[in-house]
Amino acid sequence: MIPTTRSAKKSRETISLLRQHVRKFATTSPALRSRAGPDYDPRQTTRRVHLLSVQVDLCNLPSIRRAANQLISGTLSTPSDLPNEDNAFETLVDVRIPRLDSVIFNAGIGGWYGLDWPKVFHNLFTKGLVSATTWPEFKGALAGHVIDPITGKKGVGSGDVPQMGEVFCANVFGHYVFAHRLAPLLSRPAANDTSENAAILPPGRIIWETSIEPDGSHFSLSDIQATKTKAAYESTKRLTDLLALTSTLPGSRPYVESYLTPDSTKSSEKPAQLPKIYLVHPGVVQTTLFPLNAFMYFWYMVVLYLTRWLGSPWHPITAYKGACAPAWLALQQQEWLDSAGAERIKWGSSTDFWGECRVKKTEVDGWGWEGKVEDVKALRQEERWKGRKPGAKDATEESLAEFKALGAECWKRMEELRKEWEERVDEYLAKQGEKA
Repeated sequence: MIPTTRSAKKSRETISLLRQHVRKFATTSPALRSRAGPDYDPRQTTRRVHLLSVQVDLCNLPSIRRAANQLISGTLSTPSDLPNEDNAFETLVDVRIPRLDSVIFNAGIGGWYGLDWPKVFHNLFTKGLVSATTWPEFKGALAGHVIDPITGKKGVGSGDVPQMGEVFCANVFGHYVFAHRLAPLLSRPAANDTSENAAILPPGRIIWETSIEPDGSHFSLSDIQATKTKAAYESTKRLTDLLALTSTLPGSRPYVESYLTPDSTKSSEKPAQLPKIYLVHPGVVQTTLFPLNAFMYFWYMVVLYLTRWLGSPWHPITAYKGACAPAWLALQQQEWLDSAGAERIKWGSSTDFWGECRVKKTEVDGWGWEGKVEDVKALRQEERWKGRKPGAKDATEESLAEFKALGAECWKRMEELRKEWEERVDEYLAKQGEKA
């Protein structure tokens, strides 16, 4: 496992916390002890878990390039100053990464300044508690957040280096560029490779984490970088929905293949399997992404638990339980995902009244649950109907056609933008004397 952070200090802290979690699980899990027998030693588990890290800033494109280069052609080592009681974990030095099985893109920023109190009360009285806390419209935000993605400086830009939407860069574009640079590790052997691995390795998975909140009203193609809207977060998450759910469709295919194919690939060496793109969301979780003081943070948590107890399936509340869907997708058998058409579904982290985690299909505005027109009467009898957004419109042939066309155009714009900025990064690194 390779968590990415913005500093070496944060990497050490993250690895330390993950080690604590693994050690606790290895020591206390009844299932592990029952399978291993009376001679079970927790180190049998902990020493199989390898945790490394790289540093990357998603609002700094050269940083993304350096991180990708390190993963592809460099080495990683276990931080030397981490505590390792009883040699519970193996220390790794100068390890090469042969491939990546899954990358989970869940980092981002909200662009909010706090609560819009008039909207808080309006939402509660007009929509009810469950709807208001699942699809909130009371988060205060300002338009115009921009950044120089070459230096990572906010609100800076000039003739040679245009500005980019900051929330767009953090939530979508940084991940988008990073995944393209990692394509050599996510792709599988070339078609002319006759080795055993060429036949047995499933394709790499790019798992985008979005949100339950956005709908069609939050996104405009004319403001793809979300610099004009006060709903920049929701706009970028809607864009992510559009990109992920249309990634396998004919209209998007030329741009998707260009995006997923490693830059160094020759026409005769096309990978046998390109990465697959999947979409998830964490449900409603309480994190520091939304700025609240300690007093409000506590009461907001109380409200979220109350909402779950009132019947909402979309309130995992904790980040740990919110990770249910992406972790499930990363570990699921490829054969099952292919048979379920998983690339055309938005998978959500969900819980029952008691907080038991599960993965649930999520309706997407204009797309439905699976990208097709469905029998609404029959759906009412299915579990996925529970938690449907009030006022949601059924997917129609017209809405699906619009969604697919918009998705293809988004792919086209994103590829144009990526190539434009890749050239700028090349020029910047050349001036710095760095290898591109």
